[in-house]
Amino acid sequence: MPLGPISKKLLAAGATLATAALAFPALASRPEDGKIWFQPPATPLAEEVHFFHNLILMPIITVICVFVLALLLWIVIRYNSKANPVAKKFSHNMLLEVVWTAVPIFILLFIALFSFDLLYKEDVIPDGKKIVYEGDGQTTSFTVQNDFVPSRMAKRREHVDVYKVNAVTGAKIKLTHGADYSLEDLGEPIVIVSLSEAPRPNEAVEIIAGRTRTGPEPFLDLFGEDRSSIVPAPSITIKASGRQWGWDYSYPDFGDFEVSADIMPKDQLDDPSLYLLAATNNVVVPEGETVRIITTAIDVIHSWAMPAFALKVDAVPGRLNETWFRAPAPGMYYGQCSEICGLNHAYMPIALEVMSREDFDVWVNEQRAFAGLEPLFGAEQTRFAEAAADAAAAQQ
Repeated sequence: MPLGPISKKLLAAGATLATAALAFPALASRPEDGKIWFQPPATPLAEEVHFFHNLILMPIITVICVFVLALLLWIVIRYNSKANPVAKKFSHNMLLEVVWTAVPIFILLFIALFSFDLLYKEDVIPDGKKIVYEGDGQTTSFTVQNDFVPSRMAKRREHVDVYKVNAVTGAKIKLTHGADYSLEDLGEPIVIVSLSEAPRPNEAVEIIAGRTRTGPEPFLDLFGEDRSSIVPAPSITIKASGRQWGWDYSYPDFGDFEVSADIMPKDQLDDPSLYLLAATNNVVVPEGETVRIITTAIDVIHSWAMPAFALKVDAVPGRLNETWFRAPAPGMYYGQCSEICGLNHAYMPIALEVMSREDFDVWVNEQRAFAGLEPLFGAEQTRFAEAAADAAAAQQ
């Protein structure tokens, strides 16, 4: 059975109400005084970046630094003029030169195994396809179209994720290939997913096919827990335009309304520690959905960065750059312009708010109302209804 009313409600299951206007949610990811390490990762891709830095790069860098320091100390002690008054008179050592050339090459190749994979994931926008089927207690076979370009088709079992979702609570369980389901016709235009047990009427089956997989995976398929998942294609595109000194955000998927975000004055903040982080308007996205960010600049080069997402992309005048992220748990996430774009580049904060899909739809209606557009999602009462009426009256 295709997507139906129950499946459409799954996105809203377990959602909490949004906070009041200009009130910041309790969950926030931001810089802290006295800290020198990364912010906690908020997305699976950020977890991979932290793993690469903490467990691959840092040990290599530490060993190299200690080894070079030991060599320097040994040379200073062993070959100073007092300990070695008569210097050796040779200029080349073939074996030594081969070793100090080959060893760095092998180190760089080892680093490349991990870094190239991360660079590819961050550079290529995900194209995963998600389909939801409602359970009827009888059907065990489901299909997903494998209509990607040949280089991106689902050809291995790692290219398909299958979940069972409780329509009442929204709880999602990742099924195990072999034990819970089997796959047929991988690499063909239509892939067949066969479950060992038919989902009940109050359950749904969510199938995601694609090549972009993020999140921690077992190291060498032997050690660690598999918490990776395939990323669906972006459902939302946001254009971020940098300017001196703020950001303008447009939402082309929802009527192309625009939101301007400048630094929040210190005297208007309930929490003074948010100065230089809080903005007059937040970038708002729905929880759990893939978001594509397109950046450009109006005047000079800026940089849109969100440390908790391990995300940074330049905003260049006359050019469009893009990146993506999968929105994490609801809360506030703070970033700043990371380019020295002028005198006040440190005063270009980025405040990103993640909320439930229901609250996001309400927010979209509010912004469309401010822009003089009709509501896009039903006729719900909005949190800013009174504020919008006051603003309209003030303009008349």
